Amino acid sequence: MDLQNKVAIITGGASGIGRAITLEFARLGCKVVINFHTSEAAAKSLVDEISGFGGSALAVQADVGNFEDAKKLVQAALDTFGGLNILVNNAGIIADNLLLRMTEDQFDSVLQTNLKGVWNMCKSALKPLLKAEYGRIVNVSSVSGVMGNSGQTNYSAAKAGIIGLSKALAREIASRSVTVNVVAPGFIETAMTKTLSEDLVNTWKQTIPMKRFGQPEEVAKAITFLAGPDAGYITGHVLEVDGGIVM
Repeated sequence: MDLQNKVAIITGGASGIGRAITLEFARLGCKVVINFHTSEAAAKSLVDEISGFGGSALAVQADVGNFEDAKKLVQAALDTFGGLNILVNNAGIIADNLLLRMTEDQFDSVLQTNLKGVWNMCKSALKPLLKAEYGRIVNVSSVSGVMGNSGQTNYSAAKAGIIGLSKALAREIASRSVTVNVVAPGFIETAMTKTLSEDLVNTWKQTIPMKRFGQPEEVAKAITFLAGPDAGYITGHVLEVDGGIVM
């Protein structure tokens, strides 16, 4: 796959799945803009790592849930690299609780970052993407947005909303040759899943047909495929990377 000199923004790109996505794009020749909110040290370390193998990377602090921050993030990409070809909306937070115990702030904050953040970034990036000869948007949802998950009415609602937003936007801009697709990861081995108890991990693994959690790199490769030239006739699609859990 050739993505040489394409410009990609990866929100939440400094750690976890986002880090794997950023590295995969950089290794394929993309100039990457690594968005972070609080993980400044991780973002700067990743810039150094990419520079070390000859890649081009820029770290930009922004809260994607804030519309002005989203605009500044896109502008930083344009100012530094002269254009934009790929947007990956990966940034997200959790604030899990049963609905009876969930606070309004827990609901609002998750929707603000996970869903409004995607809208903010798509809105801010759309004109540059439409002007480019090559444009791709890949939004990261979750199997929680496909099948629901107890204790995640906020997170599941946001991730389901991403799917609806993506399908609507895909229809709006399909004739302009900019694709919009979704990757919905299942249980992936990250710092977040490492906090789960061994008993809970084993219980979840029994519900997964492949009997294991996925790796961040497996999600990253699905995203780079949808952002790549071989996926030019795919839009409005939801690709579940979940070991078959929602099959």
